[in-house]
Amino acid sequence: MEIVHVYTKKRNEFGRQCNFSDRPAELHVDILPDPSLASNFIERDPCDIPIQCTQEMSEHEVNTERFESDTRGINHVEGGWPKDVNPQEMEQTIRFRKKVEKDEHYFSTIMQLGSNMEHCIKQNNAINIYQEYFEEEEVVEESEEQPSAKTINVFRDPNEIKRTATCLSWHPDGSCKLAVAYSSLGFQNISPDMSYDSYIWDIENPNKPEMTLKPVSLLVCLEYNPKDSHILVGGSYNGQIAYWDTRKGSQPVEMSTIEHSHRDPVYKVIWLQSKTGTDTFSASTDGQVLWWDIRKMSEPTERLVLDPNKKGNLDNALGAISLELDYHFVPTKFMVGTEQGLVVSCNRKAKTPAEKIVCTYSGHHGPIYALQRNPFFPKNFLTVADWTARIWSEDIKESSIMWTKYHMAYLSDGCWSPVRPSVFFTVKMDGTLDVWDFLFKQNDPTLSLKVCDEALYSLRVQDNGRFLACGSQLGTATLLEISPGLCTLQRNEKALATAMFERETKREKILEARHREMRLKERSRSEQSKDEDTKEGDGEESVEELATRTEAEFYEIVEAELKKRAKEQEKKVRRD
Repeated sequence: MEIVHVYTKKRNEFGRQCNFSDRPAELHVDILPDPSLASNFIERDPCDIPIQCTQEMSEHEVNTERFESDTRGINHVEGGWPKDVNPQEMEQTIRFRKKVEKDEHYFSTIMQLGSNMEHCIKQNNAINIYQEYFEEEEVVEESEEQPSAKTINVFRDPNEIKRTATCLSWHPDGSCKLAVAYSSLGFQNISPDMSYDSYIWDIENPNKPEMTLKPVSLLVCLEYNPKDSHILVGGSYNGQIAYWDTRKGSQPVEMSTIEHSHRDPVYKVIWLQSKTGTDTFSASTDGQVLWWDIRKMSEPTERLVLDPNKKGNLDNALGAISLELDYHFVPTKFMVGTEQGLVVSCNRKAKTPAEKIVCTYSGHHGPIYALQRNPFFPKNFLTVADWTARIWSEDIKESSIMWTKYHMAYLSDGCWSPVRPSVFFTVKMDGTLDVWDFLFKQNDPTLSLKVCDEALYSLRVQDNGRFLACGSQLGTATLLEISPGLCTLQRNEKALATAMFERETKREKILEARHREMRLKERSRSEQSKDEDTKEGDGEESVEELATRTEAEFYEIVEAELKKRAKEQEKKVRRD
């Protein structure tokens, strides 16, 4: 089959024919000088003109217009049919196929293509070009490259009134999207003109958010569902919990009722591992931990009051800011970081409400903004608060086993590296990102990077450990790429990290036993001194008894002295 296109047009529709020729130039207008205009000007005599013996310079500034790109796609369903054939009609397509198959060129073309296709199929069956020969080999030789990080993209809050990027969440499938929750955490600092919107960004397009989430109140926290990447759950400033389905638009699908929600802002929400993938739980500074099922959000499924006295009194409850769930060993075991600087270890499946609070860890001077278990060693967890970051062991409740130095700036967030057991990240209020590798350095960060001039409030690392995002006070989310040395497992790193954790834990246990022994000795000494004081107190006389006894002793001494003098006088008289 040969397709020929023929275009026809009349000669008179092309217009007049152009005729070009060479000819000399012609003068059309000649304007002569006008002497009468000289009266409008004043002649300068003499003329003083300054001249510098330097090259004249000129400064120009050019600002290009911001280019905004828009992503669009096309879905090609079926094509290649002639115009007179409707692909939806089965009879027409069958009739056309039979017509083509009867063509003599069809057989020769199929035979030619068939041999080539057979050759390609045999090649694919012989060699798998996508096969990874060293999948199990995770250890890589140490590189001498200096630790570094570079900025990939910057996502700015598109609203005029800037808000703080309080929480970041990576898309669970491929991490190609970043959900950012925007809020204003200052007390009574919410303007009536402030937007409540939060956004989902495509990391390749920083000019415009891919999707807008419209809550009824500012979102303080936001998390993707690891089982269903279309669903997100968020905690609001007014204490409500809401969830979104990106397939259903910007409005929340369902929200919790105000009377059964938190009384303070929801600072953390975490998805639970369940068969349905719809269970979550949240923590707030009102001192409560609430469990939810997004299929029925009229009221929470369970409630826990963080009362350290284990009486369930909400007035004495500790305000919760951070949450951490033990996914590896006991899914019902979780930890809560509080405003008072305590870490509360809890067990959801305890028999009584008092037994749900297992123990507490104390060591910080301010609110614990970050709390996370080490992904390789779940018994060790990281806390970030006040001016330090601390690493704890579950076995030691008196003190942390490792800690950073006290910084000049306040620490606001932190997390472990998902690929290296000895690396963790912290952000500070002076806009600095610190990368710590305690196998390399214990006293100073391995890499300290000034990300922006304003304070950093949030931090989240991608699952591959290569990219991380930082949220600032003015709503700027900065995407950074760290060097391969900081996101590649080093030789014997797990064994070295295990040895260091065990050594520091053993050291703290010895110190704890020594301190306990010293406290017991001091207690026994204090008890002995109290007993001695009590005995001395039992033998003491009253003031009146003491005065009477002293007076009697005085008269006895006087009488004895008088008798002595009388005897001496009698002896003298006898001698005379």
